[in-house]
Amino acid sequence: MSHRIAAKISGVAGYVPPKVLTNADLEKMVATNDEWIRTRTGICERHIADSATATSHLAVEAANLLLAQTKTDPAEIDLIIVASVTPDMMFPATACLVQDRIGAKRAWGFDLSAACSGFAYALTVGAQFVGSGAHKKVLVIGSDKMSSILDYSDRATCILFGDGAGAVLLEPAGENEGILDFEHDVDGSGGQYLYQPGGGSLNPASAETIAKKMHVVHQEGSQVFKYAARRMAEMSAKLLERNGFTKDDLTLLVPHQANLRIIRAAQERLGVDDSKVMVNIDRFANTTAGTIPLGLRDAVEQGRLHKGDLVLIATVGAGYTTGAVLLRWAY
Repeated sequence: MSHRIAAKISGVAGYVPPKVLTNADLEKMVATNDEWIRTRTGICERHIADSATATSHLAVEAANLLLAQTKTDPAEIDLIIVASVTPDMMFPATACLVQDRIGAKRAWGFDLSAACSGFAYALTVGAQFVGSGAHKKVLVIGSDKMSSILDYSDRATCILFGDGAGAVLLEPAGENEGILDFEHDVDGSGGQYLYQPGGGSLNPASAETIAKKMHVVHQEGSQVFKYAARRMAEMSAKLLERNGFTKDDLTLLVPHQANLRIIRAAQERLGVDDSKVMVNIDRFANTTAGTIPLGLRDAVEQGRLHKGDLVLIATVGAGYTTGAVLLRWAY
């Protein structure tokens, strides 16, 4: 059954910090090289925030760009949802910090944790408030400072991630535009393959957890690769079929940017041509909750999205969490 929501994306913006960490830079930090990274991941460089910049700062930058672009008064915002696995702190929520700094005095908000699927989850959650008539303007942000939870002596993980944020504005949709359908699920048995063991109530911070490097990303890449490639393709095909579309109707697939080989594997399963797939992992690496909005922003700036285009978002993240959203581009 289709889950049509009367909500549309009316604007998108993104922000990455100015510092660039190239593969050549990483060669000086860990036992790796540019060719190895590029051939296995498709990544050439990533942006890294300085020590004074937190996830909320990235989110605020993206939000302010979006508000300026859409000529939206911050006081018009009803709700702010921030998707992130690297909040500034356990509490208050990053959404509260963003609300204060952008001057959205009427808005309430909360954080949502679904790792790399976070933005897709936040998008459909925010859309429910618009579609129900409860709110007219919802700000959805995906923001992560992944460099804050990386071990730069672990070449299996430190090469994969970057820092960045993206934001969209959700508003009521007219006929034949906006979010047409979505598909989300969780497979908790996959949680053991991608996780950060320290910092929560199970393993609170201590000298021991720090010494054991429990506050950084741990990943079994081969397990994640196989699951992500399969599930992104399956969900995408399901959404298209359920709504009476084929791959030929699709204007653009915007997949989560975890690894170029994962993207290509999912794309091959779907039978979608390169011209219909958004890829920017080479410049930004995996920004977790930031990849989808940054991809949408780049697609708009590159002239690859126009009003009425059929767009499909597909993500897989730690948990495992999975998410796909089908929409008609509205501007």
